[in-house]
Formats: sequence, C-alpha cells, structure tokens
Amino acid sequence: MAAAGKVFDYRSALGTFATGVTVITTISGSGAPVGFTANSFCSVSLDPPLLLFCLDRGSYSFNHFEKTDHFAVNVLTELQEDVSAHFARPSEDKWRHVGHEICSVGCPVFADALAVFECKTHAVHDGGDHIIVVGEVVQFSHEAAGDPLLYYRGRYARIAAEVEAC
Repeated sequence: MAAAGKVFDYRSALGTFATGVTVITTISGSGAPVGFTANSFCSVSLDPPLLLFCLDRGSYSFNHFEKTDHFAVNVLTELQEDVSAHFARPSEDKWRHVGHEICSVGCPVFADALAVFECKTHAVHDGGDHIIVVGEVVQFSHEAAGDPLLYYRGRYARIAAEVEAC
C-alpha cells in the first residue's frame, strides 16, 4: 500500500489533467434510479462505439453498477455544478426533486445534459480499488451549443471565453 503522502501527491498530479464531469445512471434490481458523479469517463472505440467509466469499490452505488446490464452517461453543462455536487454525495434518495426522463435502455437521464450516451454493459474489469465498466453505446444525443462542466485541481472549472487576437 502506498504511503498517505504519496497517495496525496499522486492525486494532486492527476488533478492537473482537466476532465469533464458526468453523472452515470442505472436502475437498481428493485427498479429504483441510481446515479453518481464521475469524472473518470472516456471514449474507448469508435467501431464498435465503446466508452468506459471507473467506479470506486467503496462507493454507495458500487453493487448496482457492478451488476447492471445497462447504464447512461450524462455529460453535464457548466450550469449543472449543483447536479454534480448532489450526485457526488452518498444518499438513498438522490432523485427527489431531480427532473429526469427514462431513456431507451431504461435508465434515468437529464434532458438538459450536454450529451447523453445510452449503453449496454460490454465488460467489467478489475481496476485496483475501482472497477472499469465498458459500455457499448446503443444511442446518444448531444447539444450543438453549450460548454461542459470541468473538474481541475480538485474543484470545478469552466472553459475560458475566447480572446480575439489584436
């Protein structure tokens, strides 16, 4: 096991890479919506269309995603920092007062997300203290306008406005 200082340094170094913020969703075995905030999301393949996310084994939502057949990835806009913070906290009732729809694969999605990827689970891999969930995208949608919510150096960030050259 790594020393605490090394883990902190490693985490700080990883924080220098800006990432987008997503909320990954599924439906539990009892039919309840489940979701958590993740910035460990990326594209894997264009053909077939595959993506992945990582989930901490100690997460409140772990058991639901380890066994799910389908999930959705909601890419958040810069205006959805409150949604990200809400789904980052462990809670049994994350969905009270949160507007959502059910997508074609049966998972909750946010109508105002920048993009939504509806997936069937392709594979689940060991990733140390996380699992790596690979999904095959069966349907997606995205907005032509809007900027993503970013996470950088341990806090939320936004894309800077473009500056015209003099």
